Amino acid sequence: MSTLGAYFRLGRAGWVMVREGVVAALPGDELDGPARFGWRISKMLARGRARRRERSERIARAIERLGPSYVKLGQFLATRPDVVGHEIAVDLATLQDRMKKFPQAAAVKTIEESIGVPVPELFGKFEEPIAAASIAQVHPATVDADGKTGKVAVKVIRPGVRRRFHRDLEGFFLAARLQERFIPSSRRLKPVEVAQTLAQTTKIEMDLRLEAAALSEMAENIAGDPGFRVPWVDWRRTGRDVLTMEWVDGIRISDIDALRAAGHDPKALAATLIQSFLRHTLRDGFFHADMHPGNLFVEADGTIVAVDFGIVGRLGRKERRFLAEILYGFIRRDFRRVAEVHFEAGYVPAHHDVAAFAQALRAIGEPIHGQPAETISMAKLLTLLFEVTELFDMQTRPELLLLQKTMVVVEGVARSLDPHFNMWKTAEPVVGNWIAENLGPRGMISDAREGVGALLSLARQAPDLVARTERLSREIDAMAEKGLRFDAETANAIGRAEARHTRWGRVALWIIAISAAVIAFRLI
Repeated sequence: MSTLGAYFRLGRAGWVMVREGVVAALPGDELDGPARFGWRISKMLARGRARRRERSERIARAIERLGPSYVKLGQFLATRPDVVGHEIAVDLATLQDRMKKFPQAAAVKTIEESIGVPVPELFGKFEEPIAAASIAQVHPATVDADGKTGKVAVKVIRPGVRRRFHRDLEGFFLAARLQERFIPSSRRLKPVEVAQTLAQTTKIEMDLRLEAAALSEMAENIAGDPGFRVPWVDWRRTGRDVLTMEWVDGIRISDIDALRAAGHDPKALAATLIQSFLRHTLRDGFFHADMHPGNLFVEADGTIVAVDFGIVGRLGRKERRFLAEILYGFIRRDFRRVAEVHFEAGYVPAHHDVAAFAQALRAIGEPIHGQPAETISMAKLLTLLFEVTELFDMQTRPELLLLQKTMVVVEGVARSLDPHFNMWKTAEPVVGNWIAENLGPRGMISDAREGVGALLSLARQAPDLVARTERLSREIDAMAEKGLRFDAETANAIGRAEARHTRWGRVALWIIAISAAVIAFRLI
């Protein structure tokens, strides 16, 4: 019944998307066959009320009707412009994760079940919620420590949210499988893998201990950095379903008038924000991936404080080197080197021509050098870069797409603070310093040290590798003599799976037929 329920829930979600005009707003001109026919029908069903609204408003209304799971889906897809397109990704990035607050009594119960201590023993005062999102809501509270009373923010998981997400994820996986089956052109985007990534990301975000760990790791990384920090975590009052952290008194970074009234320099704040983000990305390989204005505050001394670490990004050493080299290559107009970096990293298949790829990159880079530096967007450069690499079969790199999405948001915040913001001049000290340390002589020494460490590790594993090789050789010889055999349990499982696939295929056809009949009846 769960699969049948997934079909019905997916059908309801599709109907809401159609009626709100979201499907009609999608670019469907390149579709063919049943997909194009369905897109045309959706344009008819959207009617005038949807056409009168902007696309971003249509998406927001539809997601609001569908609930918290779809809010998270929208926010996740905002990080995947390769899947939904750049324009749709920008619309999704503006989604406000605001939901109705749940009762304080439910929050108290959740805290006590998670930590195992009565709320009055944990907090001197536990107040009504001040903000609620799809996964959790935040309560102001006070704690007593060392004879002093301090204010904290208590983030509490929404009751029943895991069950709701698990149920809706069935529909997401079903949609991904149908997309792969009926829209062959979408298979290179790997919709099922996208759904699996969403499922894993959501599981992590719903364990508040992991968000606390992200806050702690970031705090260690940036301990000596100027002008940027994160709240401290109260681990004694933190569990899977509750996170207690420092209360931040500050002005939202989007409130420009209030910042100026408090004596802050918006231009200096813009520079601090960008340099901090690039430092986290290149130096640490660990960055806050949800840095929209609602998560950034400015304290009285001008320090920027970032909150809400439910979504974070990581870049390995190879990805960081790739990012630094392509940025540096575009600055120097060395398009051949930028192309070579893509091939060296294995991002573009080796059968493509490096010279042809360099020519495509020149089409991106040359217009940049004819513009004033303050008008050049690093985020737009990355967007154009991914569009070109798609022509050369570059495989989807989720970590780079998450970086691109975050760069778009952070650069947007910086330009709201300073409309004439010079991204390249501001970034140069951080990027240049990283390149000097990692791509120059010091970088070569560091690489050599890592290589020696890898060789020593391989030497320690040599006896185990030899034993595994001998065992594999014996098993291959046995297979060559006797053939490949399944045990009885495996054979039965294959039979059951095939029968189930056939049965649900028939059910799906009936649901499609009934849905078509209902739509036809409504059109009469």
